[in-house]
Amino acid sequence: MAIPRKGSRLITVDGTVYRWAVRAKPTYCQGLDWGPLAFAVEDADAPGQVLSVRTGSPRLDNWLSLPGRPVTPLTVEQSIRAALNAGWQPNRSDGVFVHLQG
Repeated sequence: MAIPRKGSRLITVDGTVYRWAVRAKPTYCQGLDWGPLAFAVEDADAPGQVLSVRTGSPRLDNWLSLPGRPVTPLTVEQSIRAALNAGWQPNRSDGVFVHLQG
């Protein structure tokens, strides 16, 4: 499962280029704040295991107008480092690694 180029951004962390993206529109659960804002990350040069980061914040475009925090490049960088320390293997060829952001 590769992250589409359209709507995604690149970030370099410790010499490795990663592609990351936030879903364009909220899911039904995210819209009602039943699920948190999430974003996906993968190695840009050799897509493999996708990192799914679930934040503790509602999406900014939730349907209840609840306050949320945006996903910034700093947020993505910190999440990548934390996931790597927790065992994420971006070059592994299968599955999704779920990381809960504190």
